[in-house]
Amino acid sequence: MDNTRQSYLYALVSVFFWSTVATAFKLALAELDIFQLIFIASGVSTLILSVILVVQEKIKLLFQLKKKDIFLLLLIGFFNPFFYYLVLFKAYSLLPAQIAQPLNMIWPITIAVLSIPLLKQKISWKHFIAMAISFIGVVFIASQGSIQGFKNSSFIGIFLALASSLIWATYWIINVKFKGDNIVKLFTSFFFGFIFLLITVPFFSDFKFQIGIPLYSAIYVGFFEVGITYVLWLLAMQKSKNNAAIGNLVFLAPFISLIFIHFILKESIYITTFIGLAFIVGGIFFQQTIKKIPDGR
Repeated sequence: MDNTRQSYLYALVSVFFWSTVATAFKLALAELDIFQLIFIASGVSTLILSVILVVQEKIKLLFQLKKKDIFLLLLIGFFNPFFYYLVLFKAYSLLPAQIAQPLNMIWPITIAVLSIPLLKQKISWKHFIAMAISFIGVVFIASQGSIQGFKNSSFIGIFLALASSLIWATYWIINVKFKGDNIVKLFTSFFFGFIFLLITVPFFSDFKFQIGIPLYSAIYVGFFEVGITYVLWLLAMQKSKNNAAIGNLVFLAPFISLIFIHFILKESIYITTFIGLAFIVGGIFFQQTIKKIPDGR
């Protein structure tokens, strides 16, 4: 199999797993609280990434990190996994999966907004049109099928789902400042995030986990939200001759995700969810035609 086919295979496998995690979030949150879920998932991700470091013979790179690198990775670890997933999982606990998942997808728009103060970049009025298109999508999704659906929406949940994309964008802008190896960066940030959780969980939750689908779902999230799937995505980008084409495949994930949400979680998918998701993705694609922005996945 040549590199092009391998890149598409790795990318499609990554998209498949990312399409399943929204369902896994909800299954886990049926019994686990948000602190327990992120603690288990982060612990599994850290373990998987440590194994990958050993297999790729990159352990030695950890000892080459400078003090400023460690401080930066500590900050990155605070934003992701600690802060980002706590906010995201809280949103999932308050909203149907079909609402929370697409609202979290607006991170490319928020990256463009945050690049103004943080990266000192200028954006054109066309970027604001892209934001408006995506915002229309947010309104459609929040309606849950009709005007009356707004009454049933958790506006705190909607706020948190949108805020999670802002946190992810902040994380990614800080993340690109580290110029070292990607796997080292991911492992170290998740290690620090896991330490934050070890300190925090006793104050807000506990370490009592019952054997069952919620626990297995949390472990699944640790394997396939970040750990293995992220490495497959990196391989896809490394082997690809057209990173833009590979990168756009990630936008298949929220649409495929609705299939799992419907058949596993038994949620009735609103037509407004499809319309809203189309507007959000359309706004993101329009923005990408204007000016290249950092890849946030």
